[in-house]
Amino acid sequence: MTGAGANIGAAKHEIRRMILAAREAMTPDDRVSAGAALARHGLDRWVGRTRVAAYLDVGTEPPTRPLLDDLAATGCEIVVPVVSGEELDWVRYQPGGDVTTGALGVDEPTGERLGPTALRAAEVILVPALAVDRHGNRLGRGRGYYDRALASVTTPVVAITYDDELVESVPVEPHDRQVQAVLRPAGYVPC
Repeated sequence: MTGAGANIGAAKHEIRRMILAAREAMTPDDRVSAGAALARHGLDRWVGRTRVAAYLDVGTEPPTRPLLDDLAATGCEIVVPVVSGEELDWVRYQPGGDVTTGALGVDEPTGERLGPTALRAAEVILVPALAVDRHGNRLGRGRGYYDRALASVTTPVVAITYDDELVESVPVEPHDRQVQAVLRPAGYVPC
């Protein structure tokens, strides 16, 4: 990577470092409160959906499981990713179901793999993000799994962040996929 590409990469790295440090400084109570608020806002917005694609939070990420459990309780089918080589496959999420540690060291449900195209049947796709700007530019962890998965869908994509992770500007590269909205503990924000 040279020139502008190197500068963008360095800028992304610095933003990731700062956000991960801020997340580490949060208390467990802060995370629990954030998860409850995300569940409340998300349930209000997506109750009645038949399939939502989401993800299982890991480490200091905003807690998604309260929202997934609440949506599942309404009869919504939840599909979450499992890593399969360089792409994401999808598995049905069952509250309290068996999980295993996947290839990237994150929780992945066990169960029947639905294939990469299962994402296309979702009515909304919830994705992790470290930061999102008001134009819908999303900063992930940098491995590109979601950018590749989202390249072939037209379903609305919503990033889940903490409140202070909706920022003025996120560095963008040609392969980066935008989101249409952000769900934060403070509420839903269209981009």
